[in-house]
Amino acid sequence: MRDQQRPHSPESGDLPLELSTFVGRAAELTELAEALGAARLVTVTGACGVGKSRLAARAASGCAPGDGVWHVELEPVRDPEFLDYAVVESLGLTDHTTRLPRETLLDRLGGRELLLVLDGFEHLLDACAELVTDLLRRVPGLRVLAVGRRPLGVAGEQLLPLAPLGEDEAVRLFVERAAQHGLAARDDADVRELCRRLDGIPLAIELAAGRLPMLSPGQLLERLDDRFRLLTDGRPDAAAHSRPIPGGPPSRHRTLRTAVGWSHELCTPEERLLWARLSVFAGRFDLEAVEYVCGGQGLHSDDVFDVLSQLLTQSVVAREESGSGVRYRMLDTIRAYGADWLEATGDAARLRRRHRDWYLGLTTWCELEWFSPRQDEVAARVEAELPNLRCALEYCLSEPDEAHLGHYLAGSLWFYWVGCGRLSEGRHWLEQAVALDSGHERSRLKALWVLGYVAILQGDSVPALGTLLECREEAERAADPTAVAYAEHRTGCLALLSDDMERAETLLSSALARYQEIGELNSNVLMGQIELAMARAFRGDLPEAVRLCEDVRQVCEDHGERWARSYALYVLAYAAWADGDLSGARSLLTECLGNAHSFRDLLGSVLAVELLALVTGAEGDSAEAAVLQGAAARMWPSVGLPLFGSASFNAPHELCETAARERLGDERYEECVRQGAALGREEAVRRALGRRQAALPAPRGSARPARTAPDMRKPAASPTRKGGETTG
Repeated sequence: MRDQQRPHSPESGDLPLELSTFVGRAAELTELAEALGAARLVTVTGACGVGKSRLAARAASGCAPGDGVWHVELEPVRDPEFLDYAVVESLGLTDHTTRLPRETLLDRLGGRELLLVLDGFEHLLDACAELVTDLLRRVPGLRVLAVGRRPLGVAGEQLLPLAPLGEDEAVRLFVERAAQHGLAARDDADVRELCRRLDGIPLAIELAAGRLPMLSPGQLLERLDDRFRLLTDGRPDAAAHSRPIPGGPPSRHRTLRTAVGWSHELCTPEERLLWARLSVFAGRFDLEAVEYVCGGQGLHSDDVFDVLSQLLTQSVVAREESGSGVRYRMLDTIRAYGADWLEATGDAARLRRRHRDWYLGLTTWCELEWFSPRQDEVAARVEAELPNLRCALEYCLSEPDEAHLGHYLAGSLWFYWVGCGRLSEGRHWLEQAVALDSGHERSRLKALWVLGYVAILQGDSVPALGTLLECREEAERAADPTAVAYAEHRTGCLALLSDDMERAETLLSSALARYQEIGELNSNVLMGQIELAMARAFRGDLPEAVRLCEDVRQVCEDHGERWARSYALYVLAYAAWADGDLSGARSLLTECLGNAHSFRDLLGSVLAVELLALVTGAEGDSAEAAVLQGAAARMWPSVGLPLFGSASFNAPHELCETAARERLGDERYEECVRQGAALGREEAVRRALGRRQAALPAPRGSARPARTAPDMRKPAASPTRKGGETTG
């Protein structure tokens, strides 16, 4: 989880932005609001395209639970195994331990009051019902608003079946959507008949309005009539009554599919082709991906933009603004229709390969650019592309002869798995990958050392050591010096966390020498140097630790690298504190914490808060030091064993606690710790960063540690968002 931070307030939550006006539904909104006030589980059901998601989002935006309203879009989640991950992601939670995401959810949501909107669950029905049952039973403050085509079937579920729009509201929707296209549509007989024939289904009406730049309402009605007649049983009034075919889908489902098919028929051949090809994307996608994946063989890449613009105009594709730029999406019904056409063309396998190739290339670029000033951009881009990256991974790991690309893709995303709180999911993909024999040793070796790295971060030392030893042995047998260096490096990280400083120093020094010999320079290499500095500091050589980290800081500044730099600042801050430069230590830690928090690096954040507590106590504010220790204590369970269970890392924490207890007394100290433990991560970081920079005068006799070990955790074992390995 991003951590125990409270989710954003409802006002700043993550409900989908309304990109067009919300029409009608006053009675339904009132009914849904009343249901949410009376029941803990409310499910809005109805046909495809009837407006369930818009209604649920509008109703949820009017709720004000103390810990926010959170929206989970489930349509891109194709595998039930990733349902819990999707909820964890949407709640903005980070957990670096070996706990399953369900355990994380239950732990973090306990005692909170929030509304969880689960949108589009029908393809995950059994898994979603089980999850909701578990959450509602064990999280008393939780309410769930589910949105799907059928009930969840969970005890206590209150249903709100959503009917299509009434005629007046349907006409109003058509007129307003026409205005969005710059056209004036009147409430006349043709428009009313068109809306009746479309059964008042909002999606069908919007598709029809998207055709107004080319056809009048009368022409639309005429063409739609022709389309409907093809699907009736021959009775003159069958189309108007939409009588269902025995054993067939409900009439409104057929009406919508008819409307979608009718819209498809009105497309040009190029528009139909692009519609079909766009169905290979999961979730949202950008223009560059569309041009690469969908161009060629009947659709020149130079024409893709114009054809996509036409699909936007016709409401087949929607445009959205995001933190990673302009993106596009297709509704599930429209995507499914396109997927059927793609299969019918016999081109689906080729398109899935092109989709895989694009995201392999994107991942390669992101890993390289991690060691650059574009780290924030890389992080946002990978976050936005996660559904498509999962799709590419599934393809690689399920298709014959693709395993080596699965090794490469899972391994190259190491900076995302460890830097963005995706350790559990990363381990899932990596374990699947290394279990496959691809015949491409180099790509599997990369996946092996990344798997060992992830296991170290999760505190799972025995599997980590076994994986790294396997990587080292196979790398030496394959004469792969890069993989040998990475395996040795990560084994040194494990020794550092195990308090075996002599072995850590030996392994890390050797790995750095190997990196230099092969010309490897990236965030991983810099983290190895910082880890060596930690080992030296723990052995009493602070001047050498400072020298190593000053060198790292300079390299980072030369390359615009901020993530590894924050760990170097952490070591330098410890050294400044040890020298009595409290103002300098606070300044370094402020920058360190700000950077770590911006990357959602939970490990870097909690280490900085721990050290800020030590500095704060040395400045004379023992109460605030205890508050910060309490805040850190709340964050550690999401990282793993507090201070890694390491005596070396724990020494500064104990020093701070001992001094604070002496000044405050046990009762007051514990009270301050409880106060800090009540802070979420966002609040704790704001509090730590908000303290005035001027140091309070240190009291007489204030404790100063011997120049021993910083309370630091090795950066290699820290959630790194830095991707830099260029050849490993």
